[in-house]
Amino acid sequence: MQYHGTFGNREAEMTVSLSYVSPDKKEFTIVSQSGSKFIVDHILKRLLLEEKEASTEENRQRAALSPKNYDFSLADVEGSSDAPQYVLNVIPKTDNKYLYRGKVWVDAKDFAVTRIEAEPAKNPSFWIKKVEIKHRYGRVDDFWLPLENRTESWIRLGGHALLSIDYKDYKLTETAPDRGDSTRPDKLR
Repeated sequence: MQYHGTFGNREAEMTVSLSYVSPDKKEFTIVSQSGSKFIVDHILKRLLLEEKEASTEENRQRAALSPKNYDFSLADVEGSSDAPQYVLNVIPKTDNKYLYRGKVWVDAKDFAVTRIEAEPAKNPSFWIKKVEIKHRYGRVDDFWLPLENRTESWIRLGGHALLSIDYKDYKLTETAPDRGDSTRPDKLR
């Protein structure tokens, strides 16, 4: 994370290992951290707690990209005839902190989300004027997984913050059979 503004310039970086077991078990291990102690303790570590909270069954249902939570409309079709993508306008039905409004790109072949450009449905803090979210997803084996997230925030008292999350080194492993499907790789590391 980088902050530039009224309170000076500050940066912090954290490397985290995540072990995920479907459907809702996430274990985070901080591998390294450096830079501003304030950013590490009050922003990056808080993001890990928020991510864990977002993965609960109740929050996953309330944040799902579904007609229950969003109104959708087709904005465009982009890409080549070999790899077309639907561009959807998404408007949240509530001001849930896990929802957003903006555009979602969907792979026409797999019907998987490939990109999101949006703003939160609910402002995360009084201290923040505006937030822009950009997420990019890619195919890893048989799964579409996050590749990068960029969130830019403009601070009310002046300043600008950029949060960059890069996802890499995915390791898919098979687990014990679930509901009779012995080939389902549903554990990610």
